[in-house]
Amino acid sequence: MLQSPISDFMALISAYFAEIWEFLIFIGRVSGVVIVLIGAILWFTDVNPGRGKGLVASGILLSIVVQYFVMYPPAFTIV
Repeated sequence: MLQSPISDFMALISAYFAEIWEFLIFIGRVSGVVIVLIGAILWFTDVNPGRGKGLVASGILLSIVVQYFVMYPPAFTIV
């Protein structure tokens, strides 16, 4: 009898983690695009080319890491 409420609670927590994960992936995708755009603006307008190149590189790296986690997400299931 005690197993069912615990299993339900763990399934609820797992569903919350999955929702939080999807939100973090969304934030990561938007951040990658914004960082690359800001870096490109800084780089191509010669305001701060060194900083712009760094922002473009870090935005691309962030997008690669986010895409990796999209392809291989953690398993939020109870075994």
